[in-house]
Amino acid sequence: MSAQLFTPFVQRSLEFRNRIVVSPMCQYSATAGVANDWHLVHLGARAVGGAGALLVEATAVLPEGRITPGDLGLWSDEQVDALARVARFSESQGCAPGIQLAHAGRKASTAAPWQGGGALPPGVGGWIPDGPSAEPFSDKHTAPHALDEAGITRVIEAFRVAARRALAAGFRFVEVHAAHGYLLHEFCSPLVNRRDDGWGGSFENRVRLVIEVTRAVRAVWPADLPVWVRVSASDWAESGWDIEQTVRLAALLREAGADLVDCSSGGAVAWQRISAGPGYQVGFAERVRREAGIATGAVGMITEPAQAEEIVAAGRADVVLLARQLLREPQWPLRAARELGADVAWPKQYERAR
Repeated sequence: MSAQLFTPFVQRSLEFRNRIVVSPMCQYSATAGVANDWHLVHLGARAVGGAGALLVEATAVLPEGRITPGDLGLWSDEQVDALARVARFSESQGCAPGIQLAHAGRKASTAAPWQGGGALPPGVGGWIPDGPSAEPFSDKHTAPHALDEAGITRVIEAFRVAARRALAAGFRFVEVHAAHGYLLHEFCSPLVNRRDDGWGGSFENRVRLVIEVTRAVRAVWPADLPVWVRVSASDWAESGWDIEQTVRLAALLREAGADLVDCSSGGAVAWQRISAGPGYQVGFAERVRREAGIATGAVGMITEPAQAEEIVAAGRADVVLLARQLLREPQWPLRAARELGADVAWPKQYERAR
């Protein structure tokens, strides 16, 4: 087999059958944080489609950490069983199940995209969000409470307990969400974090929360299973978080027990100016991998098999994460295998269509 995209990827004791990962994509379709048949069928279709691993969408560690009221959650034991169905089915298809743990910070309490995506204030199904400072994301968002020491401690503990629940549900790897302008990224970005205490100001103080969360998750996650962290490698805004700071953070995450940095970008501020195009974030993953000495994932407008193969074969990233392309084409990995000349197994129920 010559296609590097279809070589196994091993982290600790976990072996991924190939380098294609279903990126976490919010479905905004849960009730009280509980997964339902939509999540099972949506994610199950991608597991059947040949991906090496999948990441369940941003799953809130606290109810106030949801982006929308329809987000998944793991703040309660009652939310475990429904997610366990997803993990079991995915693993039964040879697709390693993972889950992204998240807190939306000041971007919480909004309507689903198809309902306009606007702020939901208290009284109409929303709540007051939390953030590092009291500034809202935009004039259309609710101003957050600035977290105090007790609130920060509560967030760290919530990630720790949610990781335990993720393990109980059968997930084989976990990702800490520190990207896209959500809480952990908010603390990192100097454009958002206006604090003057031990959680703000210097680089070391601003990254303290994501490091502490990663350590808390690593402490309860089995030593033989991997922990990933998704970051926004750039704020795409002047004087904001950038790739140089990302490389420094990645090295600290490695020391804290992370096994892979999933390199996305943007989301911190409403005035960002993103230069998007095919594979536009791959350079971030390449630089972090080379300079921080940690495995990376590349994500963002990766749509063609040859494109994905080049990223992995050239050592620019260890895995590729696909999002919208897998919404359009759940069996993309099977097509990619055919185009790249890789001989991979199909589900036995589908063999007659091969």
